Amino acid sequence: MAAPDLNLFGADADSILIGGLMLTVIGALALDLGVFHRQAHVVKTREALTWTAIWVSLAVVFGIGLAALKGVDTGLEYFTGYAIEYSLSMDNVFVFTLIFGAFAVPREYQHRVLFWGVVGALVMRLMMILGGTALIERWSFVLPLFGAFLVFTGLRMLVSRSGHSTDPGRNILVRLARSRFRVTEGFDGQRFFVRTAAGRAVTPLFLALLVVEFSDLVFAVDSIPAIFAVTTDPLVVYASNAFAILGLRSLYFLLAGAAARFRYLKVGLAVILAFVGTKLLVADLVHLPTLASLAVVVSVLGVAIIGSAVADRAERASARGLRATG
Repeated sequence: MAAPDLNLFGADADSILIGGLMLTVIGALALDLGVFHRQAHVVKTREALTWTAIWVSLAVVFGIGLAALKGVDTGLEYFTGYAIEYSLSMDNVFVFTLIFGAFAVPREYQHRVLFWGVVGALVMRLMMILGGTALIERWSFVLPLFGAFLVFTGLRMLVSRSGHSTDPGRNILVRLARSRFRVTEGFDGQRFFVRTAAGRAVTPLFLALLVVEFSDLVFAVDSIPAIFAVTTDPLVVYASNAFAILGLRSLYFLLAGAAARFRYLKVGLAVILAFVGTKLLVADLVHLPTLASLAVVVSVLGVAIIGSAVADRAERASARGLRATG
């Protein structure tokens, strides 16, 4: 039985939702940088947990509004897309840890890099989503191609267990920046650009930002086709992406210290990618309800996280036992 259509505002719904999304994003970012993180400081677990709750709550409120304005089916598509995007964004945490370690970015400056990384990601993904939507509208065979790509990516991730890798020293943007700009030896607070006796220069913080932006571009190649398996409505696609990206910074500070414990997360993400890719490939033959897709994504992610926690606890208990007997 189809969910009831609760579209209360007709054609004006999109305008209301777009306005609400823009106000939420701009307002939240302004408060984040201008008030709560004006001064550089280390983001601790309690603060990260608070911000994670705030971003997830804003995403849920927007989803409820979307369901009220455009119908429950559209709301379910949004929540499914958000679950996919948010789960896939967890893989970024591992990469950000490598980037900050490679550039030796002090913990108190990491939020600044991620903030501007998020701003750039919001712009890049908007352009990619609009381009992808235009391709799908013009050529129907694009969706099965996206599906095949996602299945391939999922299987590759499952076999290699390494996902995306990053070597900041070999990154093309870093090499280009080093060839065009002077790079300071050390950091100058939160600044990306400085004036030296020899002229303007960039700091290692700017190089870290370039790699963060590049890594998001790489991840977007996977995540954006994945949500097209759920919906091709550009508003729903972008909103789910935007809220997942906005919550990525707090998720990083919440999980970065424990990233190694999530040993089965990449396996779960690989399964999710393969699932949504298969869904695209068989869309003309088999229709899987949106609610069922949401249940699969949440279940796979939950099993991966719980399985990681159980394995980590067993490993620690075994290590304690060996120390006790030794």
